[in-house]
Amino acid sequence: MWWKQFLVVPVALSFLLGGSSPQASKDECLASLSDKDLLAHRLVLRSEVNPQSLYKRVWNLIKDEYYDSKYNNQSWDRWEHRYDGKLKTLEDAHKAVETMVASLGDRYTRFLDHDAFDDEKSQIDAKLCGIGVQIGLDKTSKRVIVITPIEDTPASDAGVQPSDEILEINGKSTKGFTVEDAAKLIRGPVNTPVHLVLGRSGARVKKDIVRREIPIKAVQSVKMIDSDVGYVRLSSFISQKANLEMQTAIDKIDKMKAKGLILDLRDNPGGLLSNAIEISNMFLESGNVVSTVDRDGYKTPAMCEGHPLWRKPLVVLINKNSASASEITAGALHDNGRATLVGQNSFGKGLVQGINRLEDGSGINITIAQYLTPADTNIHKKGIKPDVVVEVKSEDESQGPWWNEHTPGVQRSPLDGKDLQLKSAAEVLHKKIEEAEKLASEVH
Repeated sequence: MWWKQFLVVPVALSFLLGGSSPQASKDECLASLSDKDLLAHRLVLRSEVNPQSLYKRVWNLIKDEYYDSKYNNQSWDRWEHRYDGKLKTLEDAHKAVETMVASLGDRYTRFLDHDAFDDEKSQIDAKLCGIGVQIGLDKTSKRVIVITPIEDTPASDAGVQPSDEILEINGKSTKGFTVEDAAKLIRGPVNTPVHLVLGRSGARVKKDIVRREIPIKAVQSVKMIDSDVGYVRLSSFISQKANLEMQTAIDKIDKMKAKGLILDLRDNPGGLLSNAIEISNMFLESGNVVSTVDRDGYKTPAMCEGHPLWRKPLVVLINKNSASASEITAGALHDNGRATLVGQNSFGKGLVQGINRLEDGSGINITIAQYLTPADTNIHKKGIKPDVVVEVKSEDESQGPWWNEHTPGVQRSPLDGKDLQLKSAAEVLHKKIEEAEKLASEVH
């Protein structure tokens, strides 16, 4: 079941589809309800849950599954009856759970309220309900801006443009808003409108946009950099469809007659462990993909299946925001001698979480294991150092990852030649292609 997935992703994802609300597959009938009706549905669900029972279930889950058998050098029994008779409401239970979880000192073992858990599930299901924009905060003005509208969504159809300032949402000023504040106001059920006032080149532009289901794409770009070099940007491993998207991308690049491939995992925060293993398998002939180590020190390797989709030269791009599942994939391809890594030292998250849904619709992510790369390297808090280091100043967007340019009126692409790390990766890949062709000619 989806709530038993293994998660390898930092606490905060590096992107937010502003104005998107999760639509659970088992609750699709709720998508047409009003906000008031949705609230009533949740209240009915919550009224049937005993706060003390919810707290005890979390205590048991951590007791049985947490990867550190010492529980951060404390007796876990001290929490079992700590709040007996004190939890009158679910809010009381949630606060008690958060306090208990905080004692572990593990930022990745965390309680998720109903909204946060729905957000996580929606990303796994690759399905959101909203208008389809990626939003962020402008570094100078601190106002909420549109980073980019997603292609073929209500936002793009309505003419929303990159760098538009979101001045008002449903009549409310966004001054002082965080990205999360704006997203909560924009999101809502399918077939309901959201009223935006945008700032564009000094003018106020009004947009009435009707929300609909938005598919989340893990593969963001599939292109030929030149006549020999193919390029695929994989932005996340969280969607259950990420592996299928990657298969399609590899097939497309192969049909374009690419002699080598750049797999771009920069700013990829990770996702599902199963996706990291399956996508690594698409490039490996043999070897171990990753090993997990549980609380008892038992090591479980995930061995390669030996049926790769891509056997040609490969370069993998990583940076400081490449985390978890990205690091598993990069480590697997590097340690097995399959790929050259280019870019910056990666994030450094070497822990695996189990996803657990609770009775009131909230959830708890629990760290259940550490993972090691095929070379038995623990990368937690260390990251992976690339073979070819290419540093880019964080303040210089013009030379960084091509999708991170937020200057009004400036449109970047992987083909513009300004992305220093991508440019270096292409140079490395050309050399690998030449070496492969030379070796092939010598064999024949």
